Amino acid sequence: MEALVDRKLFLGARLKRVRRDLGLTQTAMAADLGVSPSYLNHIERNQRPVSAQLLLRLADTYDIDLRALNQGGAADEARLGEILADPLFKGLSAPRHELVQLLEEAPGVADALLRLYQAFDDGRTRARAAAENGEGLVETSPAEWVREYVQSHDNHFPELDQMGEALAEALAAEAPAHADGFEPAARLRLAAKHDLGVRTLPAEVMVEWTRRFDPHRRRLLLSETLGPSSRAFAIAYQLALVEHGQALHDMAQASAAPDPATRSLLKVALTNTLAAAVLMPYTAFQRTAEETGYDVARLQARFGVSYEQAAHRLTTLSRPTARGVPFFLMRVDQAGNISKRYAAGAFPFSRFGGACPRWRLHSAFRTPGRIVTQIIETPAQDGKPGGRWFTFARTVERQGHDGFGEGHDLAVGLGCELRHAHRLAYAHGLDLEKPDVTPIGPACRLCHRHPCAERAAAPIDRPLAVDDWSKSVSPYPFAAM
Repeated sequence: MEALVDRKLFLGARLKRVRRDLGLTQTAMAADLGVSPSYLNHIERNQRPVSAQLLLRLADTYDIDLRALNQGGAADEARLGEILADPLFKGLSAPRHELVQLLEEAPGVADALLRLYQAFDDGRTRARAAAENGEGLVETSPAEWVREYVQSHDNHFPELDQMGEALAEALAAEAPAHADGFEPAARLRLAAKHDLGVRTLPAEVMVEWTRRFDPHRRRLLLSETLGPSSRAFAIAYQLALVEHGQALHDMAQASAAPDPATRSLLKVALTNTLAAAVLMPYTAFQRTAEETGYDVARLQARFGVSYEQAAHRLTTLSRPTARGVPFFLMRVDQAGNISKRYAAGAFPFSRFGGACPRWRLHSAFRTPGRIVTQIIETPAQDGKPGGRWFTFARTVERQGHDGFGEGHDLAVGLGCELRHAHRLAYAHGLDLEKPDVTPIGPACRLCHRHPCAERAAAPIDRPLAVDDWSKSVSPYPFAAM
């Protein structure tokens, strides 16, 4: 405190912040401190220094640590100077007096800048370390944790497949002679065994919800916006939950999820998996997939599911005695945001970044509802040779839009290693020995393929190589290592 009171200080912005934090007007604080409002106004505008007597009175009146008023000081000035020396700010001029003025007149903004740069620098450090290890940027959100947990099991949970097959068999045995398909039998079982009814309500009643369970009235409420396949899946989800809720809870508990939100999200994912196993029992689905050449449209018709539901199920066929083609799946919206990413085997894209813009998954939006095929080739990495993959993609409707509006605002891409392509109906007629191949890379920030006109960002571990004498087809030419 002696260091504060022995020198002339202009702390107007900090004093104003203290006053506002206390919820006081200038008049009220001036009365508390025994000074005139005009004098306090001059201090807050740095037209007068803060006197030692006023500092002591401030500390005594509001029980404030005076060191907080000068928090940072020279240290913050030095940190700001160091930040502005980063090559990121090359060409910008910020003399010392401007830094001092920022700290004195807008300490909150200065603190925000310091925190923001620290977060940026930490992220840059993690990115460099990840790139050196051949990895992408690791997210720690609940959704990403669940995605990685599911992927660590190769997107295959044998116990859920067994439960699904047993429940599907029970539904078939209990279904009345006149019932056709999954939904009537499932409704009957929910009512008879669990005293649970199903009602479809108008969209304006359901508002944001497409499915909601009312435990007090024992009713599953469904939005009228759900098409037949989405409605069947919602009923299958509820049936899976009431039949095997404890087992699903135990599986989620055993996962060592980092927090309750992540554990709850994992339980939802596991319940979805079980619902899919009820609608598409493993043995029957895998056999039909092989017989039809993995024709998703045929699988849709046979099992009464949507394109996306059948496509997702194809990524789970890893039973050792009846393996399917090891597919990977990625779902994106028109802005390129990835909302699903699963694989039964290898995955050719960055696990933590976006997909290569050269993959036709993104161009599927130009031909809504039609299958787009492509053979892609990934580059060699860490001494390992690159791979070739057969892929096909098409647009799908977002849940809640089935039959209502245009839809087609999502695209789902499926793919497998080229050596499996002969088993797929979509590859018939193609020369798989000498195919037309499109070279691609992982996410742009991890890709070293050059030149590339579609590149959206420079590699995070390569410096840009831009000069005045030439122009590359790539918007981000970079130096070779």
